[in-house]
Amino acid sequence: MNQTSRRKIEQLRICAEEEVETREDCFADVKLVHVALPEIDKDEIDLNTEFLGFSFNYPVMIASMTGGHPATKRTNKVLAKAAESLGVGMGVGSQRAALESSEQEDSFRVVRDVAPNSFIYANLGAPQLKEYGIEGVERVIEMIDADAIAIHLNFLQEAIQPEGNVDASGCLTAIKDVCEAIKKPVIVKETGAGISYWVAKKLHEAGVSAIDVGGLGGTSLAAAEIYRARAEGAELSEHLGNLFGWDWGITTLESVVECSALPFSIPVIATGGIRNGLDIAKSMALGADLCSAALPFLKPAMGTANADADTDIDADAEKVTEKIKEMGEELKVAMFLTGCKSTTELKEAEVIITGKAKEIAEQRGFIERLKRKKRQSGSQMRLK
Repeated sequence: MNQTSRRKIEQLRICAEEEVETREDCFADVKLVHVALPEIDKDEIDLNTEFLGFSFNYPVMIASMTGGHPATKRTNKVLAKAAESLGVGMGVGSQRAALESSEQEDSFRVVRDVAPNSFIYANLGAPQLKEYGIEGVERVIEMIDADAIAIHLNFLQEAIQPEGNVDASGCLTAIKDVCEAIKKPVIVKETGAGISYWVAKKLHEAGVSAIDVGGLGGTSLAAAEIYRARAEGAELSEHLGNLFGWDWGITTLESVVECSALPFSIPVIATGGIRNGLDIAKSMALGADLCSAALPFLKPAMGTANADADTDIDADAEKVTEKIKEMGEELKVAMFLTGCKSTTELKEAEVIITGKAKEIAEQRGFIERLKRKKRQSGSQMRLK
């Protein structure tokens, strides 16, 4: 078993068992304005959401988490079963391990086997584009009959890993080449440090179909490296993880504001600290088209059985579906109290940004950019 495969199961177990969530609660700085006379029937609220030409029953995706080790197959099977039953999307973890060793392909392929009708995206890191080229991208897409390909940016994590790939040169060109060569939609996703306005602008110019901001505020894979480094006695990596892993980056809220302020339209996924339906409502009111989360679904997915045992699949999948349904009900309450019958209307809900988030957005000039864009589109959304 190669190093990449071993790292996959180590990271999964660390995220399930250790404290890996960052100290930021960016959504505390956002408030939706209460509409005392919503004039809608809560039972008629529709959560159906369109994304890249696909229809989701909830504006939720199960974020990419795992695969690449035999013990991760069961977790992916549970998550895929939940995605298929609820009509939501799902991503797989980095498929680098399967490119390095074909025996790991089944841990990813199981997702499509269990969820034949779901929106599934493949996943490969930006540095691997240079290593494996277009052929590698086509292979990971074909491996799971993916509907899209996500190219993840995780240079914070790579900079902390002793074995990390820190050659980020040429990645934008490689992404552009993928966008030109691949017929499937290309999503670029950060993994915990956020995507800023100017990076989003470059990605759009490269031909990217959607941006997953992957902001600071949720699970930190960089913080997870602290535990790996400690176990391996890698003192420098542990030090770097403690210095950068907990609060480096821009928050999900800030990323959504900056990407929504772009002078053109591009689908935005809010990932990073999404823990309930109110977080989803706030993200969409700020301009996100969809939200995704990992940790809230990972723990129930790994719940009742040994990770290697193909048992209790249905029980654990039900736990994941119940969590998504709970988020949906929370979202419906937020929509009812803001007078929004659809997720499209939610993007026009009145929202207030306060505290540090407001200060940062104003200092960087994106509050006014977003206000101006909303006015130009005829939207009644206001930022205060």
